[in-house]
Amino acid sequence: MTPYSLLRPLIFRIPAEPAHRLTIKALSLSQPSGAKAPTPSLAQRVAGIAFPNPVGMAPGFDKNAEVPDAMLGLGFGFVEVGTVTPLPQEGNPKPRLFRLVEDRAVINRMGFNNEGAQAVANRLVRRRESGLRGLPGIVGVNIGANKDSADRIADYAQMTRLMAPLAAYLTVNISSPNTPGLRALQDEGALSALLDAVIEARGNINVPIFLKLAPDLEPSDIDGICRIALEKQLAALIVSNTTITRPALQSRHAAEAGGLSGAPLRELALQRLRDFRKASGGAIPLIGVGGIATVDDAWARIRAGANLIQIYSAMVYEGPGLASRIVVGLEKKVREAGMTSIAEAVGSE
Repeated sequence: MTPYSLLRPLIFRIPAEPAHRLTIKALSLSQPSGAKAPTPSLAQRVAGIAFPNPVGMAPGFDKNAEVPDAMLGLGFGFVEVGTVTPLPQEGNPKPRLFRLVEDRAVINRMGFNNEGAQAVANRLVRRRESGLRGLPGIVGVNIGANKDSADRIADYAQMTRLMAPLAAYLTVNISSPNTPGLRALQDEGALSALLDAVIEARGNINVPIFLKLAPDLEPSDIDGICRIALEKQLAALIVSNTTITRPALQSRHAAEAGGLSGAPLRELALQRLRDFRKASGGAIPLIGVGGIATVDDAWARIRAGANLIQIYSAMVYEGPGLASRIVVGLEKKVREAGMTSIAEAVGSE
């Protein structure tokens, strides 16, 4: 029993999106404690970045970079803000975020709602300039294209030029199901052209490029994506985004359109991680996302090949202490396995 579990019935009386905004507001009013000290057995270097622990906050929670340091203070090893688009956009009509309580899941069709690149860049600049050397902690930026853009590849290039100097890493998000046609950028020809534009836009700024992928891919898609990722020397693949599939669900919201996340995504996301590990031969770092709610879930994803993990939907049900609990649990798992570093566990299943 946690304090959050006692409050959850009251919180769930508030519709999902207003409750999320209240959470962001509360975090923005708190005094951020900043990044925690590295956990020695969990610290590792991935894509040239020294991660203090492997538990990350997935994008979608802090779309506008309002509270990254508050999240780092909750025990996350890194925070990914966004998705951010060049121009502000409202996203899809409300309601567009649904709790599937019986399934411990979430369906969203937000549609890349955000305040736009300039607002987010301004916050990241202020963060960097705070104090003498800027606030510590790893903050990545998830970039996307505007829904009505005439040239989505140009949008990603523009976002890269703006965010590359401000981010620890950039994630190219082409896997949201809520922007029509976006997932077509996962096709080999389109993906190659997109990544060429992003890499060119990055110029000589040494910021790692990650690629976020959908779980709803065919084996041939996975092989092609891995081939291109290795050819373009991407720093990591994030597996996976939400799914448009619908396993057996009990909630009255089960038929809502949008991307499904949470517990029902667990097995599909784990299998896709294994598929990408096999297809890449372990030659590119992987970040496991989707349905991770416990220490055992996180450990299974790492043993299946994830160097890092990210959580989001599980916090709706488990509360803000989840990251710290997973970090403590992973430290214990490493110790019980007789390992000195969690890096030894990656792909060990």
